This record gives sequence, structure tokens and C-alpha cells, in this order.
Amino acid sequence: MHHQPAHDRTRASDHDRDTTVQRLGDALADGALDPAEHGRRLDRALTATTHGDLHRLTADLPPSQTARHRAETARRTAKTKADKRAWRDEWNYWTGAAAIMTAIWAISALRKGEWTSYWPAVPLGIWAAILISYAIWPSRDDH
Repeated sequence: MHHQPAHDRTRASDHDRDTTVQRLGDALADGALDPAEHGRRLDRALTATTHGDLHRLTADLPPSQTARHRAETARRTAKTKADKRAWRDEWNYWTGAAAIMTAIWAISALRKGEWTSYWPAVPLGIWAAILISYAIWPSRDDH
């Protein structure tokens, strides 16, 4: 809806009106609109019926710093959630590997009749140390 021509007679949806209302609110927050002008445009946005009507309300507004900040915050939040989910998944893989290695060790120990040298401790310890290091020193890569 952002790049619709002013003469576009396509019917506007509630989502289109909501997007325009958000854009007008951002312009008010950025100081691009004063409260009186914001109120006038807001009333027109809520009753607009076409994309062209909505476009005319925002066509003269500069890019919004408020919207850019909100988008960046949302991107960082999503990345943090994805990073936490990935870290939790890695621990699940570790747990599965620990169960498999322990089972192999236990079967081998039963066959030999001796319960010494829990060899899974070495690979599991290294893997756990790496996972813990990610929690202590998270990646600063924002790509």
C-alpha cells in the first residue's frame, strides 16, 4: 500500500487503513505532523474507502524514524528468540547423543564385566563446554 498512486480506486481493507493509521501515528511521534493535522488525517484514514484515499494522507510524509526503530527492535527480538530456540535445540541434540553414547558404554561395560572409564564424558564434556561458551559469549554477528 505504500507505493499506491493517489488515483488508485482499489477498495481499501481494514488492514490498509490500520497501516495508514500506524504511519500517521509514526509521523506524529517523529514531529512530521502536529496533533491537529494528525487528528484530521486520522479521521480521513478511518473512513477511507480506496487505496488512493489512503495514499493521499501519507504521500507527503518523510520516512519514519519511529517505524525504522520499531522494525529494528522487532528484528532483534526475533533474532534473540531464534538464537535461544537454536541453543535449546543444541542441548536436546546433546541429550540424545548422551543417551546413545551412555547406552553404548553400558552395553560394552556389561559385556566386559567392568564399569570403568566412562569414555562418553570426554566428547560430551567438550560439546557441553562449547554450548556453555555460546551462552557466555553470544555471537555478535547480526547478518
